[in-house]
Amino acid sequence: MSDRTEPQAPAGLRLWPVWVVLLAAAGSFALTMGTRQSMGLFLSPLNTATGLGLGSISLAFAFGQLWWGLTQPFAGAMADKVGAGRVLLVGALLVALGTWLTPMMTTTAGLIFAIGVLSAGGAGMAGPAVLMAATTRLIPPEWRGLATGVVNAGGSFGQFVMAPIAGALMVGLGWAQAMQVMGLLVLICLPAAYILRGNSAHVAPPPGQKKQSTGEAVRTALADRSFRLLAAGFFVCGFHVAFLGTHLPGVIASCGLPLQYGAWALAVLGLFNIVGSVAMGWAVGRWRMKSLLSLVYAARALAVLAFVLAPKTGPVVLVFAAFMGLTFLSTVPPTAGLVAKFFGVSHMATLFGLVMLTHQVGGFLGAWLGGKVFEATGSFDIVWAIDIALAVAAALAHLPIREAHLPPRAATA
Repeated sequence: MSDRTEPQAPAGLRLWPVWVVLLAAAGSFALTMGTRQSMGLFLSPLNTATGLGLGSISLAFAFGQLWWGLTQPFAGAMADKVGAGRVLLVGALLVALGTWLTPMMTTTAGLIFAIGVLSAGGAGMAGPAVLMAATTRLIPPEWRGLATGVVNAGGSFGQFVMAPIAGALMVGLGWAQAMQVMGLLVLICLPAAYILRGNSAHVAPPPGQKKQSTGEAVRTALADRSFRLLAAGFFVCGFHVAFLGTHLPGVIASCGLPLQYGAWALAVLGLFNIVGSVAMGWAVGRWRMKSLLSLVYAARALAVLAFVLAPKTGPVVLVFAAFMGLTFLSTVPPTAGLVAKFFGVSHMATLFGLVMLTHQVGGFLGAWLGGKVFEATGSFDIVWAIDIALAVAAALAHLPIREAHLPPRAATA
């Protein structure tokens, strides 16, 4: 059992009721995440319009996964210093600009710039590292577990809403105009930058820990074996999420099912992730977070194996999407919770950004390998096998993490 203790209540500003903070953070994540997770619907039209090939276009999407992750530690560090609101403002503007410009790009380099640099970089600045840290800073400690689940569910709700909107816009306006409208919708989250403003300058460190600089906090975290195991598990999550988010419509199309099943599968994925995220946010205050993470990764491995062996009918695809939704991003609340539990919230945006970086390195491989393997073999079977093996490894990797047992009162609350 570890001697780690829960961090003290933040001494920062609480200018808004909890529900306003959660609405701002979850709404921002809904718009940025929903737009990004709907981009898989545009992969085939982009391929047809540019003639670049699935592998080249998948490279642009994969670079976006990687850049989204690379952005987050730096965005987190900026948020810790200059305030989350300013970082969120710039991020939302970049997502809108990159999404608007994408239909105008006709080369691989152009797509990498629009999708992989502008849009993904902006989404990283307006991503979970900044939003989770701002939320935990602005609300009381007893709300943090459920709050991270609610904010995470916002991204899922965005996917549930934005994927059908993107599909309808593609039918009504054509894919290029539909993508540009999606970019404009992101701007709705701009008022949230004002609500989530502020930094961690006045946040007290956990009991027994001295105030650290950003560099000292990063070195402390990287030297911690439990932090490294947590990051390794999140790498696997990134592989899984990016592969599904980018290639699930292609998987469904390769089964001979209509386009509508691809859009609805993404929507069902997002809808059930709302349930999974909120339920996980509730669960992190009652069970050990490392055990919850092991359970989620093991469930993913079993679900993917069942899907590979099952007949590929419309109902099977939707049931698979629903179960994957329950586990899709439900890893975020316990992962963020462990970072806060281990190191406090003073540098949480930076440290969770580092964990998100490993997530997106896995995301790069999931998005890129999906396209390359299908191009080479005509199926996704090899990627599914890799996904199962990685999920089993992640389930085992979380077991040695040192996490204090919950006090009896918290465990039975």
